[in-house]
Amino acid sequence: MTPESTSAPARIDPIRAGLLCRCPHCGAGRLFDGFLKVQPACPACGYDLASIQTGDGAATFIMQISGFLVGFSALFVEIARHPPLWLHMIVWPPLVVALALGLMRPGKGLMIALHYRSRTEGRRP
Repeated sequence: MTPESTSAPARIDPIRAGLLCRCPHCGAGRLFDGFLKVQPACPACGYDLASIQTGDGAATFIMQISGFLVGFSALFVEIARHPPLWLHMIVWPPLVVALALGLMRPGKGLMIALHYRSRTEGRRP
């Protein structure tokens, strides 16, 4: 291997890598160590992932997206079919929880990738 091939990462799309919960720097290493805990460093390339702090941004967006989708779906079903209240209580709360939990990892990965891209945008050749 030449020194150039080991020093510069291959050109990858950090947004796609973030949505797939991969390192935005190399696209190969796992981003999370657990459900939402970000690894301190990428196991594949060694990039410092601990320096990327997203806070609660992903959770805020995911709550708004899942609340909008489930809230308006419940409203549409209520207006169109008029199901009993107990059916609403059985269907919608588990759906909003499943949707929020299902979107949380890709959402946080996307926030990390956007943060990475904005920090490195001027440095890439």
